[in-house]
Amino acid sequence: MSMRPWGLVGLGVALSSVCVSPAVAQSVQAVEHSGRVFHVAVCPHGNPVGTARCFAHQVTDARGNPINGKANPAATPSGYGPAELRSAYGLTGVTGSGTPTVAIVDAFGYPNAESDLAVYRSQYGLPACTTANGCLRIVSQTGGKPPSRVDTGWDQEQALDLDMVSAACPNCHILLVQASSASFSNLWTGVDYAKTVAGVRAVSNSYGNTDSSSYSAYDSHYAGNNIAITVSTGDNGYGAQWPATAPGAIAIGGTSLRAGGAGTRGWTETVWDGAGSGCGLGHPKPSWQTGVTDACGGRMEADISSNADPNTGVAVYGPATRTSSSWGIWGGTSESSPFIAGLFALRNGSINAASSVYSHTANLNDVTSGSNGTCAVSYYCNAQAGYDGPTGLGTPNGLGAFSN
Repeated sequence: MSMRPWGLVGLGVALSSVCVSPAVAQSVQAVEHSGRVFHVAVCPHGNPVGTARCFAHQVTDARGNPINGKANPAATPSGYGPAELRSAYGLTGVTGSGTPTVAIVDAFGYPNAESDLAVYRSQYGLPACTTANGCLRIVSQTGGKPPSRVDTGWDQEQALDLDMVSAACPNCHILLVQASSASFSNLWTGVDYAKTVAGVRAVSNSYGNTDSSSYSAYDSHYAGNNIAITVSTGDNGYGAQWPATAPGAIAIGGTSLRAGGAGTRGWTETVWDGAGSGCGLGHPKPSWQTGVTDACGGRMEADISSNADPNTGVAVYGPATRTSSSWGIWGGTSESSPFIAGLFALRNGSINAASSVYSHTANLNDVTSGSNGTCAVSYYCNAQAGYDGPTGLGTPNGLGAFSN
C-alpha cells in the first residue's frame, strides 16, 4: 500500500519501510509532539470528481494501528476534552441560550451513533443527548430512515463530529443527517434537508474534494438563510477544497493548540500543516472578503479556525472496527468544523454566513506562525498578522465573532 509521509523534515523518519494496516487509510504523518506521533486519514485519498472524502484523522502507532486513548478503563481518556477546548477558546462558564440544533451531514449509516455519543457525554459530565429525550435525531438525507450501508471511516468521522458539537455546545440538540453515499449530490441533498428543519442554527460539513470551477454551479447548496454552514478546508495541506470555497459557506481551517506560552490566555496556536487553504476557482468573492484577500480574485479559504492537529488531538469515543468502539485520539479539520458550528449555535444570534467573523476580529485570537505548504502568494499558505489562508482571521476568543 502506498503512503504519503507528512512533516518529516529534520526527524530522520524512514516511513517507506513502515507497513500500514489495510484496515486504515493511506495517509500517515509523523511529527514531533512529546515524541513521534503517527496518524491516518480515516477516509482514503483519491476519491473521484463528484464525490467527497471526510477529513478525520486518528492517531496510530508506527504500523497504522489505532492507539486506544483509554487503555485503563478507570483513566481519563487521552486527548483534549471539552474543558480544555472551552478554556482555550474563552468559553469557560458560557452556557448560551435556548436549545438550538446543530445539524451534522455525513455519509452512510452509523448504527452505534447514539450509544457511542452517550459514552463520550457521560465521561465528561455533559447532559444526556438521546433519541428518547428528543436531543438527538438521526435521519437519511431526506429526513427518512437512515441508510443501512455502513462505512467504518465515515462512522469514525461521525463520532468525531458528534463529540465536537457536544464539546462546543453541550445543551444543543443534534440532527445527524446520513447521506446514502459520499457523492456530493447526496451530501448536499442532506444539507438542503437540514436547512428546512425547525431550530437548526448551524450545519457542519467535514468533507470535500479538490476545488474546481465546475463546482460553482452547486455553491448555493452551502449557503444558509440565518443558518451557519461550516465546511472543513481539508487535511492535505495547501490547496483549495470545495465546498469550503462556496461563497456562502464558512470555511474552517485548523491549528495546533498547546497549553502554555506567553500572555494570559494560557494557550498558544500555530498553523496545523495539514489544514487546507487557497484561492478558489470560479467562485465569486464574498463582499466581506474585499480588502482582506485581494490577491485572490474570488473566494479565499479559510475564514476562521480552531484546533485540528492530531498531535494536539481530542479524545473521541467511536468505532474501532465495524463491530466495536473504543476511545481514541483524533484530529483533522473534521474536528474544527463541528466545533465552530457548535459555537455559532451556542451564540444563537443573527447569522449571515462568515460576515460576522470579518466584522469582529477583536473577538479572535490571531495566529501568526506556521505554514501548510509552498505557495506563490505568501499569505495563501503562511500565517501572518491579520488574515491568512490556513487559519483565516484566527480562532475563537469567546462568542463575539459568531453573530452580526
